Amino acid sequence: MRLRRYLTLLRGNPAFSRLFAAQLISFAGDWFATVALLGLALEVTGSPAIASLVLVVQTGAFALASPLAGVLADRYDRRRLMVAADLARVPVALSFILARDGGTLWIAFVAAALLSLGAAVFEPTSSASLPNLVDERQLPEANVLLGATWGTMLAVGAALGGLVAATFGRDVAFVINAASFAASALLLIGIRRSFRAARSDGDAAAAPSQGGVLDSIRVVVRFARGNRTLAALLLSKTTFGVGTGVVVMLAVFGRDVFHAGDAGIGVLFAARGLGALIGPFLVRSVVGVGERGLIAGIAASFGIFAISYGLMPLAPALPLAAVAVFGGHLGGGAQWTLSSYGLQRAAPDAIRGRVFSFDYGLVTLMVTLSTLLAGFLAERVSPAATVWVVVGLAATAAVGWIAFSRPIWSGGPRQGREAGSAA
Repeated sequence: MRLRRYLTLLRGNPAFSRLFAAQLISFAGDWFATVALLGLALEVTGSPAIASLVLVVQTGAFALASPLAGVLADRYDRRRLMVAADLARVPVALSFILARDGGTLWIAFVAAALLSLGAAVFEPTSSASLPNLVDERQLPEANVLLGATWGTMLAVGAALGGLVAATFGRDVAFVINAASFAASALLLIGIRRSFRAARSDGDAAAAPSQGGVLDSIRVVVRFARGNRTLAALLLSKTTFGVGTGVVVMLAVFGRDVFHAGDAGIGVLFAARGLGALIGPFLVRSVVGVGERGLIAGIAASFGIFAISYGLMPLAPALPLAAVAVFGGHLGGGAQWTLSSYGLQRAAPDAIRGRVFSFDYGLVTLMVTLSTLLAGFLAERVSPAATVWVVVGLAATAAVGWIAFSRPIWSGGPRQGREAGSAA
């Protein structure tokens, strides 16, 4: 049974189990705080554009920090780097409590940006380390499980976060977020397996040059040049990011269209998480882990996302809107897992931190732009029109990505991996 593979991995690999648990706890806290913060921004300002800035600040700060984070992940001890990122975020997460009204809302935005700086270090470093914490044959299952952690805790954390914020107040949600970072750090401290592969003297990419951030970008670009598969994988999340501005509209639909308050926001974000949870498991069983399967699966995920979100504004009630959101993020969870696994398999460990930071930086930059556009449109046109414009742009970008990738999934000649030596 396929389920047995996942259980065997969790039971037989304590290092991976700790990483898995750490990310579950951390992501749960993140979504407790995000739902509460979106509700606070809408309550204080009444402006979808201001609410969209919550997500813009998060993704923008992540994108700006990503190139430097890649250098750090390839230069320093990865486990210690992740623990430091967790511990530094504990007091920052508590500072959300100071945001009470329009005059202090800026504190929440500053704190959200600082938390994203920590995430920009933690998340790409975790992805870069994963192939060193599991056996190669178990890497597909490990990616599915870690991909599912985000969706699981978005589903659980967003739903519970909305209920906690509505029942006990937003401060409780913010405290839970801070505690989640401390718990994650404790779990990571107990991992004894190396987060980095042993390096040989002949590894040309073993030590990042002193060029820093610019060198980080140069290494990844040279690595992908002339290799269509690598380029397609690096552009996959970014292409998906063109449409993710619709996520800020979940707060608008939950609170203002369906009049369900923070609980309504939580329901729609939970549906998003449930889709992201199931998507990785579903796609793993359907397309496998071959190169053509990865690319074809990503292409299909774009279509699922566009169709589902295109139907969402037509939903007459919150439960039906949640079903459409669920469908959209079946595709989102699938493409994220497939592209991450493909990059882990293709990139040498010595530059894998820079590869994933470049990948995450591109997508968060695109998400930032998409969210800004959605917030701008939401102030001027109806929520439904905003969703359809953003989804239309996403569908157009997806067509371009599919055209670029067609030689791969249609069985064209494979391109070599000699570009990896360029690092």
